[in-house]
Amino acid sequence: MASQTQGIQQLLAAEKKAAEKVAEARKRKARRLKQAKDEATEEIEKFRQERERAFKEFEAKHMGSREGVAAKIDADTRVKLADMERAIQTRKEPVIQEILQYVYNISPEVHKNYNVK
Repeated sequence: MASQTQGIQQLLAAEKKAAEKVAEARKRKARRLKQAKDEATEEIEKFRQERERAFKEFEAKHMGSREGVAAKIDADTRVKLADMERAIQTRKEPVIQEILQYVYNISPEVHKNYNVK
């Protein structure tokens, strides 16, 4: 009976040792996964920064700075507004006179759908 108890104790000790090894293996696996995730995150961030830098260079090369573009748009808008203002000033009086002529020269007529019986 003592040998049977001793055998059971050895089995329990072996089971405990195996459970500890499995737990340690799981911890190592979790550490490796976390490390791989961290490395991937760093690599993604580096790639994103590189692409952003390349885009900014492309944007600066092809469009110029944003302030330059905004200033050019503002200048173009001012020129167009000035042209429109000049056009209004040159054509304002003749248009007003033409509208007044239409208002003053009213010729009353019977509507074509009106039936006189």
